[in-house]
Amino acid sequence: MAISLKVNGTVRSLDVPPEMPLLWALRDELDLKGTKFGCGVSRCGACTVHVNGVATRSCQAQVGTSQGKEITTIEGLSPDGLHAVQKAWEELDVPQCGYCQAGQIMSAAALLSKTPKPTDADIDTAMNTNLCRCATYLRIKAAIHRAAEIKAGMPTPAAGASGARKPGSTDQS
Repeated sequence: MAISLKVNGTVRSLDVPPEMPLLWALRDELDLKGTKFGCGVSRCGACTVHVNGVATRSCQAQVGTSQGKEITTIEGLSPDGLHAVQKAWEELDVPQCGYCQAGQIMSAAALLSKTPKPTDADIDTAMNTNLCRCATYLRIKAAIHRAAEIKAGMPTPAAGASGARKPGSTDQS
């Protein structure tokens, strides 16, 4: 059975069973490897994509129920890597091993699309089911705040300026 999916703005036709997890359709059928398999039971967030703008665990979403919806993967968030969240992630050197980061970024982008200036509590609520084995949670929270600033047009802090240090860094001067 042919299933039509709109992924990253492009309509694609797949010959897969409707109950196939969206994750496997994205990775194996469409070769979009940025979305990761973590747990397979919707607990870790590594597989997070946007479905109609909502952060969704693709390991549990079925291809058949995804027809007619806008699906955005990490590859489609910003083709040039200049989305505010991606810029903040790079600016604050968030990833350690990096495995969970696509899911973290997709969840953060969904949060910021609904809550342009999130509080720590907003971030905790939105991100509490995205797991990071390296425990970069403080950097993730700082990057979400920074992404909100970037979206609001705030420039990058100058080196040595208050708040310009990366979370976890020490002042060696």
